Amino acid sequence: VQLQASGGGLVETGGSLRLSCTGSGRSFSNSAVGWFRQAPGKGRELVAGIIWSGGNTYYEDFAKGRFTISREHAENTAYLSMDSLKTEDTAVYYCAVDDHPDHSGSYYYWNVVFRRQSDWGQGTLVTVSS
Repeated sequence: VQLQASGGGLVETGGSLRLSCTGSGRSFSNSAVGWFRQAPGKGRELVAGIIWSGGNTYYEDFAKGRFTISREHAENTAYLSMDSLKTEDTAVYYCAVDDHPDHSGSYYYWNVVFRRQSDWGQGTLVTVSS
């Protein structure tokens, strides 16, 4: 089972991108799907997550109001739409999946449990130029 993130690229400050996450050979229907990012020289940080069945979402503070996580059931694809991009958003973005989510979608779940037990895919590079 592989997770594939795509949609990264080079964009100017203030621009937008939409990242996609697909899973070959797996269904997200009972999963939680999230996005992490890792900037050069920094650790991975959570960006946003979604509980697939109920659509409950979670965002880190820096993502609120600018990023939107969504899912398309028919395509079994999760998206991260990013607007008003800043240079500090430059990073490799990874999607991750947890097949045994806590449906409460609490802060503890996303920041501790999801981080610990999710499966990661290959990342996609987002570069925001000034």
